[in-house]
Amino acid sequence: MAVPKATKRMKSVPNILTLCRIFTVPLLVALLSFPTPLNRALATLLFILASVTDYFDGYLARRYEVISSVGKLLDPMADKLLVMAALIMIVACPEGEVPAWVVVIILGREIMITSLRGVASAQGVVIEAEELGKYKTILQIFAIVGLCLHYTYLSIDFHFGGMYFLWASLVLSIWSAIDYLRKFWHAAVR
Repeated sequence: MAVPKATKRMKSVPNILTLCRIFTVPLLVALLSFPTPLNRALATLLFILASVTDYFDGYLARRYEVISSVGKLLDPMADKLLVMAALIMIVACPEGEVPAWVVVIILGREIMITSLRGVASAQGVVIEAEELGKYKTILQIFAIVGLCLHYTYLSIDFHFGGMYFLWASLVLSIWSAIDYLRKFWHAAVR
């Protein structure tokens, strides 16, 4: 099947979606700085919308073959900023009861992998994201949604659910980091 030809306007849509995700970070931080039930609900909605744009910017870039160098740089940065900001603010919430050390490990993994990707790229080596990393991201999104909501609604304890997904994402974060380090060692170091 032929790929539809992208219009000039369509070529910029994936990068615009990525920039929107970056610009939601300060608003997310502001909402979670004053963690009332309403602000938590608004932060959750904002986080969900921003997470959905991640899917659509990638889909549109591939569908219309408008993958750009700017997009390759900004897209993972936007993802990391969104997740890191949300996790840091959740730990900072007084009633959050989220262990800071878990978030430190998750964020440390993200910084380490991003740095190693930069080193590998400088050596002309591309190490693609693996399925484990994608599953880790999905678990992180579920964790952040539950932890942002925090309260019990309709007999659902969102904090408990968020913690369940956070622990699962921690396990996958460590597992995928080990897998990535192994691939980095074989591809870029040897």
